[in-house]
Amino acid sequence: MSANIVEPLEHFASSVLDKIADVVVGEASTLRDGTEHAGVELPRDLFAHKNAQTEWWYYTGHMQTSQGKKFGFELVFFKRRTDLDRFGVVPLRLIANPLYLAHFAITDESRKLFRYEHRKSAGSLLELPAHASQTSLYLRLGNWNVREASGEHILHATLGDDLIFETKLANTKPAVLNGHEGVGVSFKDRGEASRYFSFTRMKAEGRITWNGRTDDFTGYTWMDREFGTWRTTENQKGWDWFSVQLASGAEVMVYHLRNSAGVPSPFSSGTFVERDGTGSHLTREEFTLMPLGQWRSPRTDTTYPSGWRLRVPRFRVDVEITPVLKDQELDTRGTTMIVYWEGACEVRGFHAGEATTGRAYVELVGYDRSHEKPSITTFLFGDALGKQWRSIFG
Repeated sequence: MSANIVEPLEHFASSVLDKIADVVVGEASTLRDGTEHAGVELPRDLFAHKNAQTEWWYYTGHMQTSQGKKFGFELVFFKRRTDLDRFGVVPLRLIANPLYLAHFAITDESRKLFRYEHRKSAGSLLELPAHASQTSLYLRLGNWNVREASGEHILHATLGDDLIFETKLANTKPAVLNGHEGVGVSFKDRGEASRYFSFTRMKAEGRITWNGRTDDFTGYTWMDREFGTWRTTENQKGWDWFSVQLASGAEVMVYHLRNSAGVPSPFSSGTFVERDGTGSHLTREEFTLMPLGQWRSPRTDTTYPSGWRLRVPRFRVDVEITPVLKDQELDTRGTTMIVYWEGACEVRGFHAGEATTGRAYVELVGYDRSHEKPSITTFLFGDALGKQWRSIFG
């Protein structure tokens, strides 16, 4: 069928479905209320926002059990207002608004294993219960949850029927506001903005139960909180994000937002945090990230950088970052509709002229491009059913 016929039909179908959505679930919001460029306000901005298009609460950490076993974890909750989203001609708000999503992964260094699960819900009666409080830190998606009690963040998550993870996190440093204006606005363009802050070294104590055996653990966690309303442009194809905790007591967060040519955009930046908690903004020009190798996924055939050299001359940081496992890839096309790599890493190098070690988490998004042609069956029914339907209907 020619484009001269298809495009008018798609436009007509889109208009009809928009009118149906207006009647059934209400008119779409612009998700812009004039406060997009306001700075971060704590503790208020730790809680959920009604009008933020995208927001997440991101925890990553490095733990050691009482038996000496090491593992890393990632637990992240997302909330997405879908007023402006579509699956082809279908407005997504007909399916869910807001949409709640979560990912949980364990990198078991001792056993050389990586496991993860991901889930989503619109909070309806037939789905997993989901909630993100606008008046306190309380997040829930099924039996995964995050809450705050007596100033500590308490996390609970599971993998299958054989792993239970529970921890409480206490701040050892104040929140750091990321962004060049010093108010937590890390991306700003007209009516769009991302507001972003981090707790860069939270002391963790908890328990992990695996196959009926429970071990206590301790360690340190990094928490990122970001929210806002923005669109992904043709010139933003992904990002490389690094959180580094050095044994010297300092932390470094840097990220490259990559454009279509793979070049870091002007919005790429970072933050350096002193031992005493003082944070300093890093411009794109003040740090370098050099990939040292590659890893190719046997499942998705995606090639990722693997191993990096990070240099921050102003603060005399020169370190190598090495994944503890090559394969820490997550296929979350059934929830956030992307495939990405996120994993625990070791750090060795120098800070302020002294040898240092450390730990890091690295997130690599956009190397797999399958999200450019998302499958609505995979999104609605999960990976296995989506693949089955695609094999039947093409």
